[in-house]
Amino acid sequence: MYEIWNECLAMIRENVPAGSYSTWFEPIRPVDYRNGLLTIQVPSDFFYEYLETHFIKVIKATIRKVLGPEGKLEYSIMMDNDSNRPVVVKQPSVDRTNTKNPPKQIQIDFDRPETVIPNPFVLPGIKKINIESNLNENYCMENFVVGECNRVAYEAGLAVAKNPGRTSFNPMFVFSPTGMGKTHICQAIGLETKKYHPELTVLYVNAEQFLMQFQASCRNNSSKSSRDDFVHFYQMIDVLIIDDIQFLSGKPKTQDTLFHIFNHLQQTGKQLVFTSDKPPAEIKDMEQRLISRFKWGLSAEMSLPDVETRRNILKRKAYNEGVELPEEVVDYIAENIKTNVREMEGFLISLIAQSSLNKKSITISLAKQMVERFVNNANREITISYIINTVCEEMGTSQADFFTKSRKRNIVQARQLSMYFSKKYTKAPLTSIGEQCGGKDHATVIHALKTVANLLDTDKQFKAVADNIERALQ
Repeated sequence: MYEIWNECLAMIRENVPAGSYSTWFEPIRPVDYRNGLLTIQVPSDFFYEYLETHFIKVIKATIRKVLGPEGKLEYSIMMDNDSNRPVVVKQPSVDRTNTKNPPKQIQIDFDRPETVIPNPFVLPGIKKINIESNLNENYCMENFVVGECNRVAYEAGLAVAKNPGRTSFNPMFVFSPTGMGKTHICQAIGLETKKYHPELTVLYVNAEQFLMQFQASCRNNSSKSSRDDFVHFYQMIDVLIIDDIQFLSGKPKTQDTLFHIFNHLQQTGKQLVFTSDKPPAEIKDMEQRLISRFKWGLSAEMSLPDVETRRNILKRKAYNEGVELPEEVVDYIAENIKTNVREMEGFLISLIAQSSLNKKSITISLAKQMVERFVNNANREITISYIINTVCEEMGTSQADFFTKSRKRNIVQARQLSMYFSKKYTKAPLTSIGEQCGGKDHATVIHALKTVANLLDTDKQFKAVADNIERALQ
């Protein structure tokens, strides 16, 4: 029987990836062969189900080639009990000679239809080849404006798209405050991957959608089977993109499921891409084992774009809308709307609409009128995140450094000024201000407020910086 199984393995090795072969076939042991029936031993039910789901075609062809058209395969599944000693589960499914402890036997019927894993995005019964990627064609690489604020994410995204699962950027973790283009770059990676590798299954999903799908699988009457189907579906994906992963914070069961999906995809050479509003270490209420895995590959920050990048974004957006903007209008908007890319693009759409509805040309005068109203409205909704962005930009400090434990003077002062203006311009409690300014406690915020107040009275250079920040906020 060993010779027969080795012959089977030789054929299987030629038809499956090396990683899959070592993970799923090397642990198998032959235990019996008689009358054209080969029995192999696998570690668990899950192991058997995975083999039958993912490798049934190659197994079927191999058995028929080695054993002949009448050849059959049988699984012997060893189970564990609480004492960690292997026991056997008796489930007679074929006529076999009874032994003292017969292992669980499952015999494959090669003539039955292949198993179809339910697709949580659509109606049950959809096969892998029918999985929609959920990608928006407008979020392509061609429409992504590159600057120093996002160059690392862009270059790494191109590398991932060309060689998914085969670079050191796996997983790829993109983080930034809201409105900086995370969704655009991760969808662009998916679209670019499909361009280079049309045979691969790419899936984009928001973390909230992932969470709702998992909860729906748990509510199903046959919840265990439904949860297994949910996991198996995601394990079929070649390039999995999950946006806004921070929404899984405080959801331990969903995180546990994602952990097993992550492990499987990583071990089988598939690509994972995640986005978040903060770096992995700053995500609260997330399992440490997941955070550790988020750090395995590349963490790429996308920060607030500089004036030149904002100008290029406006020009690209205007071009896509079929509108020609005067240079002076582009300059004025870029210099005055700097909260985030999303709001700047939203302002441009409003400006174009105002021009079209009133049959007026887009002029610097119209832009100034609208900017005044837009900025005044924005100030009434100022957030701690916006304050941090503004402080970092005015002080020339990156947000990556801001959220570290660095004690360099300029970084410490950036944190202190962020806390000071957060107290002045928001209604957030001191604990919330400290939490969002690098995970600081209540006492640290109080100390920062006192320090800033003292420096404003005694240090002219510090006061000049603070005044510039305040003007930017206003």
